[in-house]
Amino acid sequence: MATTESIQKAYIDYVLTEGQQPNSVYVFAKKNKMAEDEFYRFFGSFDAVEQSVWTGLMERALTEIRAQEIWPQYTAREKALSFFYSFFELLKGSRSFAVYSIKKHRSLGTPKVLEPAKDIFEDFATNILNEGLETAELSDRKFFSKRYKDALWIQFGFVLNFWINDDSAGFEKTDEAIEKGINVTFDLFQRSPIDNLFEYGKFLAKNGGLKEKMGF
Repeated sequence: MATTESIQKAYIDYVLTEGQQPNSVYVFAKKNKMAEDEFYRFFGSFDAVEQSVWTGLMERALTEIRAQEIWPQYTAREKALSFFYSFFELLKGSRSFAVYSIKKHRSLGTPKVLEPAKDIFEDFATNILNEGLETAELSDRKFFSKRYKDALWIQFGFVLNFWINDDSAGFEKTDEAIEKGINVTFDLFQRSPIDNLFEYGKFLAKNGGLKEKMGF
C-alpha cells in the first residue's frame, strides 16, 4: 500500500540513482510494485513529489523551533536565526536530494519546486516581522515594511545556494553566512540615522512657517 512517505522515498532513491526523473509515472509505479492510480492518489506529478519534500522540511523545522520553551521570548531577529539554523541542519540529512532538486530546477526567480515552501516561509516571516513592528524592534517604514518578508526570502535563496556550494567541514561557512546575512538584513529593518533624517525632513515640511515666526 503506497503512502506519501513511501512514494517520496522511492522517488528520491530513483532520481539520485538515475540522475533524472522517471520517464513516466507508469514506469515509476511498475518499478515500485504499485498501481499507477496509487501514485495519482497522492501526487499529480513528479514535481509535486519534490515540492512535498521541501514543504515537509520547512514545516518540520518550524515545528521544532516553535516547540522550544524559550521561543516566545525570542526577538524577531532571533526567531529568524533559529529558523535558518534549524532548517539547514535538517537539510544536511537530505543534501544529495536538495542539490539535485535545486540544480535541476534552477531559474532566475523562485524555482517551481520551492513555490509551496515559499508560501509557508512567507507566512512565518510575516508573523515574526509583524511582532517586530509591534514591539518597535523593527522600523515601520511606509511602503517598505511590507517588503521585509521579500528580503528574508531573498536571504533564504542566497543561503541555500551558498550551502549547495559549501565544501567546508560541517558546513561551517554556511552557519557564518546565516549569522552575517540575517544580522545585516535585520540591521536594515531597524531604525537608522536615515530614518531620523527623514523624520526631521517631515517635521520641517510641516513647520515651514517656523522660520518666519522666528524672524529668520
